[in-house]
Amino acid sequence: QVQMAESGGGSVQAGGSLRLACVVSGHTTNYVMGWFRKTDGTEREEDEREGVAVILDDGRTYYSDSVKGRFTISRDNKNTLYLQMNSLKPEDTAMYFCAADPNLRQWVGHFVSRPAVAAWGQGTLVTVSS
Repeated sequence: QVQMAESGGGSVQAGGSLRLACVVSGHTTNYVMGWFRKTDGTEREEDEREGVAVILDDGRTYYSDSVKGRFTISRDNKNTLYLQMNSLKPEDTAMYFCAADPNLRQWVGHFVSRPAVAAWGQGTLVTVSS
């Protein structure tokens, strides 16, 4: 079982930066790690989340078009996952979740329902003001 816990959210002005962190523990063999977000006020189902970025075991990274060139996903060798967010926009305002699943790569740039992914963190709120 995989456990995940995010930190680093907060409030910034447009154009600013934030760095999210996610501490991962448990049996993570064959799991792909990534970041998702859930925005209020959309017509999506309540438990659907947008795939923002994932990182494979070999270090390859994938991003949604909405964040490509502004966000960077990385991880260290101590089981911590990061999301560096630069040039933030008001539309980046969301609850951000780290996630783990063997098939996570397919959800980048798409919405996934919560039960479809093996493990989630509790979320950290990012608010970007104009």
